[in-house]
Amino acid sequence: MNSGQPLEEQSAILTIAVIESTLNPRALSPAKAGGLWQLMPATGKEYGLEVNEDVDERYDPVKATEAASRYLKNAYAKYGNWESVAASYNGGMARISKELGSQQVDSAYDLYLADETMRYIFRMLAMKLIMENPSAYGFNLTADQLYQPIEYKVVEVNTPVDDWAAWAKKQGIDYLTLREHNPWIRSKTLPNKSGKTYKVSIPIRDSLSRSRQKVKVYNPAWVVAD
Repeated sequence: MNSGQPLEEQSAILTIAVIESTLNPRALSPAKAGGLWQLMPATGKEYGLEVNEDVDERYDPVKATEAASRYLKNAYAKYGNWESVAASYNGGMARISKELGSQQVDSAYDLYLADETMRYIFRMLAMKLIMENPSAYGFNLTADQLYQPIEYKVVEVNTPVDDWAAWAKKQGIDYLTLREHNPWIRSKTLPNKSGKTYKVSIPIRDSLSRSRQKVKVYNPAWVVAD
């Protein structure tokens, strides 16, 4: 994000992941866009992600967010305003650049586009308003109703894995838990011919139990008094 831009514009961009996937890291669209940020396979590869039948880093929340951030940074450098960045995220940079030129305007607010792309900016802004003040829109949540972050131990893997299920058992978890918390793993093996280092998240058992979790509220505006 650009520090020279108003904070409200920057925070609006962060809602893209919400309207793209409802923050589901395993989301997959009919067009094969995947992960939190709904990146297409070619876009994921363009921005540094590994995408194949064994590993798909579009489903890694951290790496996918880093890739999406690089896209957004490049788009902002190109357009100079966040509304055009958002429109390009939905419609593609090539299309938005072409339409800005042919319609002779500088902002996607002034473009005539396909309905989905024209609505996209306003969906983003609407979600921003709701997330900033949910109770104003009928979402009256208490602190104990919020999902809490899960704590992890990270294990680095830089060799092939012949059997992820056997590997998981050695870590004290089952294959289901491994796949649930590492959605970037896409098959039962990891060839890893290049010796790349992968970071595998092993959930801390107590943090999986809602009764044992410590209740934290990231933003006080998200909750009302009990």
